[in-house]
Amino acid sequence: MPLGAPAGTGRACGGGGSASRFVAGGQTLTPRPGRKDPVTDHAPLPPPLGPEIDTTVPHSARIWNYWLGGKDNYPVDRAAGDLYREQAPGVVDMARASRIFLSRAVRHLAGERGVLQFLDVGTGLPTMDNTHEVAQRAAPGARIVYVDNDPLVLTHARALLTSTPQGATDYIDADLRDPGRILREAARTLDLGRPVALMLMGVLGHIADFEEALALTRHLLDALAPGSHLIHYDGTYEVQGEALQQAQEDYDDTGAVPYVLRTPAELARLYEGLELLEPGQVSCLRWRPEADLFGEPDDVDVYGAVARKP
Repeated sequence: MPLGAPAGTGRACGGGGSASRFVAGGQTLTPRPGRKDPVTDHAPLPPPLGPEIDTTVPHSARIWNYWLGGKDNYPVDRAAGDLYREQAPGVVDMARASRIFLSRAVRHLAGERGVLQFLDVGTGLPTMDNTHEVAQRAAPGARIVYVDNDPLVLTHARALLTSTPQGATDYIDADLRDPGRILREAARTLDLGRPVALMLMGVLGHIADFEEALALTRHLLDALAPGSHLIHYDGTYEVQGEALQQAQEDYDDTGAVPYVLRTPAELARLYEGLELLEPGQVSCLRWRPEADLFGEPDDVDVYGAVARKP
């Protein structure tokens, strides 16, 4: 799925809902007048900084950035993002829903459960409410390690490497498929003998073999202390069904990093042996929504959960 995936791992989610008006946990997201979606106008990016950045093929992290109103994207990304949105009209809403889930989950762990360490694997490009910003607003002493292996994301590392004086932020250039390296380098900043929140936000759909995705998740969790948590979401096709599946297939055919949509039942295997926090595995906007005068939150094709390691 093209929602925010870094190269080699990916950050993604599925979609559903209204493209014209979006209400999420008390937050109303409304398009600008005369526009179909809430993305901003775009000034062109500077030329690529290195040969590894291919601007001829759409890139999911840049499309995610486009859908969220950022400017770190190229014409090929905007064209692919627009085509995807034509086939699955709620996709911008899902991108935003995923960010809302991230904010709620991180804020809950840092502010209410005393989890002060976060390992965010497949962070993608900086957007709104990055993990360190949310965590350190709730707990200024929070320590965050971002993991990605995307050369474009590397050029934006300075934007991620800001921190409160009490806390710390670090960045690792690594792939999800190398959990040993992730853990070794994360130990520079995080105390792995104390609880850590492992964040796998939309990345596992880029692992075609789900058994491999499960094994990678377990490798990382097994190295973390009791009381650690898994924050996870990934894309499904529960809401938009065939329309979303077709949009994803067409996107995969562009030569971009492919993404596998899975059922909530499949994704639930990730939480086996863990203690699910209420309300369990749900469509993202239904995870601890704030009071909302507009009624129940919409279901979207991205399911997530927060689970504790006993």
